Amino acid sequence: MMFAAALLSLAVPAARAESLRELADFAGVRDNVLVGYGLVVGLDGSGDQTMQTPFTTQSLNNMFKQLGISIPPGTNMQLRNVAGVMVTANLPPFAAPGQRIDVVVSSIGNARSLRGGTLLMTPLKGADGGTYALAQGNLLVGGAGAEAGGSSVQINQQASGRIANGALVEREVPLALGEANGILELQLRDADFGTAERTVRAINAEFGRAVASAANARTIRLQGPTSADERVSFMARVERVYVTPTEAPARVIINARTGSVVLNGRVTLKPAAVAHGSLSVVIDTRFGVSQPAPFGDGDTVVVPDSDISIRQQPGTLRLVEGADLMQVVDALNALGATPQDLMSILEALKAAGALRAELEII
Repeated sequence: MMFAAALLSLAVPAARAESLRELADFAGVRDNVLVGYGLVVGLDGSGDQTMQTPFTTQSLNNMFKQLGISIPPGTNMQLRNVAGVMVTANLPPFAAPGQRIDVVVSSIGNARSLRGGTLLMTPLKGADGGTYALAQGNLLVGGAGAEAGGSSVQINQQASGRIANGALVEREVPLALGEANGILELQLRDADFGTAERTVRAINAEFGRAVASAANARTIRLQGPTSADERVSFMARVERVYVTPTEAPARVIINARTGSVVLNGRVTLKPAAVAHGSLSVVIDTRFGVSQPAPFGDGDTVVVPDSDISIRQQPGTLRLVEGADLMQVVDALNALGATPQDLMSILEALKAAGALRAELEII
């Protein structure tokens, strides 16, 4: 009996326990998105065509006015070294004034490349309209390109770049960590009643008392200390608790745009018979010239000659079934279907009740 139990433990791998730091987040501890509009200068003739991007010229006029430079009205500035850009960044939680964060700079005009450009001081605003950071610095663009004689070559994207530590935080986001009575909320990244129950039991076992209770499949309420220092230690201890999440339900993900099909390990197939054959339509058009006889009254015209053929490969019934993932994969591979055909087959198997999984199309 002990030998049989040992064989069973080897055949069925145990689910991996994960720390709560990987499974959940404390309510309120999150990033805040920032966005701003700015100018990139110093481009080597690859900037916006200012006649087609009037916002770039308007931004330059506004900047010159702030610097005490007056541009005569009606001046047509033909500039090719400037580009209007949008600057985005994520403000991490507990960010304090003086801290630096990374920014992403993306062209919004018709600039060919931002390579070698410098971002001028750009205020980054939050959802409330307040300025939380200032961005400035030299761009790092991963792409490269060259053109000559009407030919061009390009590697990767050149219309966007990144500035490491390119923004300086000017204002912190107020964060009320926990309620006045010490109540904290722990939110699971994937809502699941089984995982929530296991999390509550694991936390209570770690502290030896009932400090956690489940509000729903995602939110777990914790009775933490009221002191800030003790609360930090309490939260760190909670994040170190290990929990074995429940297995995800059987699911098949189909990406209709790329033709990708992904199955998780719980997908099974009930016995079903599938006939698969491919249908192809070939249209071949040849163009001939009909020319009248010399000194005739007719006109020379182009006459198309089209041949249309329909070919269908024979499909025979094939039994498919599988109790685990490898058996399902072998059964589907035996059909010899392309990924596009496999999508239709999986949909038909789901409609017939043979596919024991959720079918999701993205």
